[in-house]
Amino acid sequence: MLTVGVIGCGYWGPNLIRNFINLKDARVKICSDISEKRLAHMKHLYPSLLTTTDYRQVVGDADVDAIIIATPVSTHFQIALESLEAGKHVFCEKPLTDSVEDGVRLIDLADDRGLVLMVGHTFVYTAAVNKIKDLINGGELGEIYYLSTSRVNLGLFQEDINVVWDLAPHDVSIMNYILGSRPEAVSAVGHSYIQPGIEDVAFVTLRYPGSILANLHVSWLNPNKIRSTTVVGSRKMLVYDDISSLEKIRIYDKGVDVVPHYDTFGEFQLSYRYGDIHIPKLDDAEPLKLECQHFLDCVGGVSSRSSGRHGLEVLLVLEAIDRSMRDGGSRITIDYPATLG
Repeated sequence: MLTVGVIGCGYWGPNLIRNFINLKDARVKICSDISEKRLAHMKHLYPSLLTTTDYRQVVGDADVDAIIIATPVSTHFQIALESLEAGKHVFCEKPLTDSVEDGVRLIDLADDRGLVLMVGHTFVYTAAVNKIKDLINGGELGEIYYLSTSRVNLGLFQEDINVVWDLAPHDVSIMNYILGSRPEAVSAVGHSYIQPGIEDVAFVTLRYPGSILANLHVSWLNPNKIRSTTVVGSRKMLVYDDISSLEKIRIYDKGVDVVPHYDTFGEFQLSYRYGDIHIPKLDDAEPLKLECQHFLDCVGGVSSRSSGRHGLEVLLVLEAIDRSMRDGGSRITIDYPATLG
């Protein structure tokens, strides 16, 4: 039985509390938030739950084995640092920190103390994303050419991070996971239309090994909420619509083939293939529940699917995107430290 404390009861914290409470191997003892109103709401839902406005009471509780952090990004590092120093395992919502330097410090500290440090990249626990990974690994899509994602909506505007740090961690973590690799270089353009100095729209190109391109569009300024990913392979193509409740993945038996032999340009032809559309059945388990259970398993010794090192890989990409946007869209090569292998 792992006793956990949750810091942050705003947007996402209550979902984490609900899931950990419903896991048979976990006990949520205490939660904290700066808002008395939010704490009163949590106390109403779970009368036995202890509450406090001082997160250090959670960190210092001798009964607590693990700290769950669901606070603004700018506070992640300090809370995680104090938690690890107190000998607690840490589950931190994405992104891990707001800088690569701080992320490295947390990973080194967790390693030194023999503690689990896990990042809340929830999408790598979804049935749809894992199905895509299986299809790619099984060769059903053929050689992967490129990926394109759109993660846009109207709001929610953040005050301490730009739209890249808010939305792109989802897509970067998904792509790294399904491709089993990490981008070598990035170029990006973005602009601040509403809040000076905080980009609210960005267009990003990632270059993965094997000439695979990935294009990301993230925005807080779009009339429609779109959560769509397209994967184009040499054999088949795939569209993943996370908003769809029944048909999240559509696999298109479509492609184009070049006639292998021709003597003149006039004989050159492309052969287009239009086949069936397949909609695979997916498990409907809540991804966050699977992620919370995975954290418990990691404390028990299982290798993490979204460890601090995976989180650091995402941070390196985010910082490179920022540098490219500040430099007019220039290509930035990403240097991964030896600690990542």
